[in-house]
Amino acid sequence: VYAPLAHARGDAERAQRWEQAALGWHNALQGEAWDGEWFKRAYFDEGSALGSHTNAECRIDLIAQAWSVLSGAANPQQQHAAMASAERLLVDEEHGLVRLLDPPLANAEPSAGYIQAYPAGVRENGGQYSHGAVWYLMAQAALGDAEGAYQTFTRLSPAHRSAHPRQAAAYQLEPYVMAGDVYTHAPYAGRGGWSWYTGSAAWMHRAALESICGLRVRAGRVCLRPQLPNHWAQVTITLRHGGRIHTFIVCASWAAADIGRALASGARSLHAGDWLTLGEAGPASRHVMVAPAPRHAAKAPHADAAPSYNTLRHAPMPATGGQI
Repeated sequence: VYAPLAHARGDAERAQRWEQAALGWHNALQGEAWDGEWFKRAYFDEGSALGSHTNAECRIDLIAQAWSVLSGAANPQQQHAAMASAERLLVDEEHGLVRLLDPPLANAEPSAGYIQAYPAGVRENGGQYSHGAVWYLMAQAALGDAEGAYQTFTRLSPAHRSAHPRQAAAYQLEPYVMAGDVYTHAPYAGRGGWSWYTGSAAWMHRAALESICGLRVRAGRVCLRPQLPNHWAQVTITLRHGGRIHTFIVCASWAAADIGRALASGARSLHAGDWLTLGEAGPASRHVMVAPAPRHAAKAPHADAAPSYNTLRHAPMPATGGQI
């Protein structure tokens, strides 16, 4: 990320030093950091690992698996294996939760620090920690798992959790603001933790706009690489940039009527991944894109999902306005 900036400023020595350091980290990730089915979380000063299958506590950590995808540092086989391990070992289908790590820390030596002082399943000690779960959502979308990403979105969304007839009673927080964490262990599984958590809200907003809707804005240009769930016919994004208003209508490939209405309204076709220079689009532009079909098949809803919860999950997403 930073080496190209150093090169652009003529600082070749600094750029080379950073590139060599990055190569060393990459080699370490491909070697000792890979645990066979997932990535380890960290190493202690005395050389022992955290987040390994050899650990009795914190055998696997969510952040390392998500960032193996988001960073691009892992190869595709490792990325898919790491994310499959996270889904298998960290997702709690019964309570609709994604744990940050498992099993929780209690008696581990060396100590992992302050998170080990939390009760099991609270905050970073194996709770659904919203930052980590949002990164997991973003990694799912990056791998083309639109259905999985949306399912994780509903597990993080306070509106969806509060609409569930069983989960709402356990959650006990406001339905309109993000929680920093949700507890994952009995007797408090599903209870919301730190409410009004602005950092989690910001990441959730980014995941919705950038990972699910696919919006990318870079130096006066925009492109969309959407990962819409199967049941969404369309999503509309209104982007205000440089005093101009740009509307993007993203339609599912099966939503012929929505595509037709968008084209009839004067929207210009835009292909997924194509960059649009906003300064050349006029003071007000309108575009339509047909989203690529999801690469992963839709997953069957968990048996515990109640009708009212499914109604909310499968409602069309409202038009989204992005102020950038």
